Amino acid sequence: MTIPASFIQELIARADVVEIVGRYVPLKKAGANFMGLCPFHGEKSPSFSVSPTKQFYHCFGCGVHGNAIGFLMEHAGMGFVEAVHDLAGQYGLQVPEDDASPEERARAANQRQKQATLTDVLEKAGEAFRKQLRQAPGAIEYLKGRGVSGEVAKQFGIGYAPPGWRTLASVFPEYDNPLLAESGLVIVGEDGEDKRYDRFRDRVMFPIRNVKGECIGFGGRVLGDEKPKYLNSPETPVFSKGRELYGLYEARAAFRDRGYALVTEGYMDVVALAQLGFPNAVATLGTACTTEHVQKLFRFTDSVVFSFDGDAAGRRAARKALDGALPYATDVRSVKFLFLPAEHDPDSFIREHGAEAFARFVSEATPLSRFMIEAAREGCDLGSAEGRAHMTANARPLWSAMPDGALKRQLLGEIAELVQLGAADIEALWSAAAPARGGARRDAPREASRDAPPDYLDFPDAPSSDYQGYQAHPGPQEGGGQRYEDDGTPISAGWGKRKDRGSWGGKGKGKGKGQGGDWRSARGSFGSTEGSATRPRLRPPGRADVAARLLLSNMHEWEAQSHELHELLCALPGEHGQLFTWLDGQMHEHGVQPWAALREGLRGQPFEPMVERLMSGPDGGPVADPEGEQAADAAKELRNVLDFMLDDLLKARQSEAIAAVGSDPQALERYKALEKRRLELRHRLKPSVPG
Repeated sequence: MTIPASFIQELIARADVVEIVGRYVPLKKAGANFMGLCPFHGEKSPSFSVSPTKQFYHCFGCGVHGNAIGFLMEHAGMGFVEAVHDLAGQYGLQVPEDDASPEERARAANQRQKQATLTDVLEKAGEAFRKQLRQAPGAIEYLKGRGVSGEVAKQFGIGYAPPGWRTLASVFPEYDNPLLAESGLVIVGEDGEDKRYDRFRDRVMFPIRNVKGECIGFGGRVLGDEKPKYLNSPETPVFSKGRELYGLYEARAAFRDRGYALVTEGYMDVVALAQLGFPNAVATLGTACTTEHVQKLFRFTDSVVFSFDGDAAGRRAARKALDGALPYATDVRSVKFLFLPAEHDPDSFIREHGAEAFARFVSEATPLSRFMIEAAREGCDLGSAEGRAHMTANARPLWSAMPDGALKRQLLGEIAELVQLGAADIEALWSAAAPARGGARRDAPREASRDAPPDYLDFPDAPSSDYQGYQAHPGPQEGGGQRYEDDGTPISAGWGKRKDRGSWGGKGKGKGKGQGGDWRSARGSFGSTEGSATRPRLRPPGRADVAARLLLSNMHEWEAQSHELHELLCALPGEHGQLFTWLDGQMHEHGVQPWAALREGLRGQPFEPMVERLMSGPDGGPVADPEGEQAADAAKELRNVLDFMLDDLLKARQSEAIAAVGSDPQALERYKALEKRRLELRHRLKPSVPG
């Protein structure tokens, strides 16, 4: 959606920045302005000024400044559209939407209403759980035994779910309300509606809150040794455990005070650490730490410390956290890994050795650079040429995942020294090892040749019929050839001539009619052979281009993809990886949005020009959101494209497994498992992929 500038100006004029900022920062009158401690950096003397006349805030210490909308974006972690809606709601204003159709407006309103309704239901359940805790001596005794005070229990909203099967029926008289099941509070049995029962029974309840403080789910812990020990809410329209962190809402201010975020492995770790003087702790929700978790943390702090057990399981968890952190390891951010003694968790360590010892232990944690080198050299005998070659292969994907900068350059030097090669030699080696048809290195732009076919059209296993409707990269032609950007993208070329010109595309007159998940299926088709003799031929799109266009036009499909595919897309080099990472953040912040709404959020992003090219039809107009049968065709095409991309990833992992056979006894088993997955994929891709 496009929010009119006149409305934004009216909203800023109507809002009182002193009131908005004052909800988060204690302010005192100082002449014509108000002063307080800056919420964006640690300070002891107030340098944060808020002007009621200019409706502006400014910190003389760190230089941060802005209006009420900017403050909500920076401090509460909202996106621009979300901040505008939030602020407008506080002042009873309806946000106008210039270019949204009535259907889009209705969908967006229904989505916001659904999310608000679910959080209301969860808030009501949380209040009931807190009341039940007062009448549950067993649960109170458990919390006291873990050293949790009433004050800390209140801060985190801890409650108790009684042992009965339908105790929530006393809280929600309409126990058959579908919202109870959709929010994850009630389970509906397979035998019908009469088999409804509470999901959480006889458990200490930990409400999970989003960055705005709204309850979006629960974690429940048993009082004894029953299984499962921890039980989380299921995935819902407001809760995704792969994106949320327990305790983030409570810990945001402490990140600034303590200077870092401490990532632990469980609810009780977070609560116990807050009790013991470390309120800057958060926890993942029964999953490995993901890029989404890291991205969210870096919105609030520039320093993250991951805390793990020192056993093999802890090292594996740390390795996954490393993968999630590498894309965000810039020169101005700090990532460390803390490995506790096997007999301790953070709670027991502090109780035995004291808070100062734990703080010192944190300060001496392993920096990301060292842990990355350790991960790369694991299992490699650096005393032999084979071992050094193995480490070189291990280091390549880790190093390539990092953003360009001084840290990345220094690590290349360290790797080069360990494997006894020059830094330039390693870069040349890794560049030469890049897939010949699968794209270029992450840190180098692609070079486009006017006389050669594109190197990034990576469908190595697809028959020629799959390319029907695509034109080869043109050479010089009479009347002028197609011009390209430095990255090889056609300049203002559109995607080929189509009959319907305003929709996702019609069938071309050439061979192939877009059956099943074929590339040239009607909805999502990127061109046809029609008219190719009279116009410059277009450079075909790569898979990442196709996936981007399909997902931007069908955002609900992003939610349907696996975490593995999310990671694959977000890890793509250059602008494509940045785009998919941004798209994932939009899904988390705002839910499913139509293309018109995404277009507004793209303004100012470095990949905005690329997206404009992808999302422009041949007549220069935007593509339409697919509906009905055309949406189904687009979904099939997306599945086909992602399967090819996943097959390439599995193939690369197989190569790594084969290279490790001599030193890793599990490598051959990994290779066989990967081969099994590839066979399943290829079976699904038939008849696109030959035998």
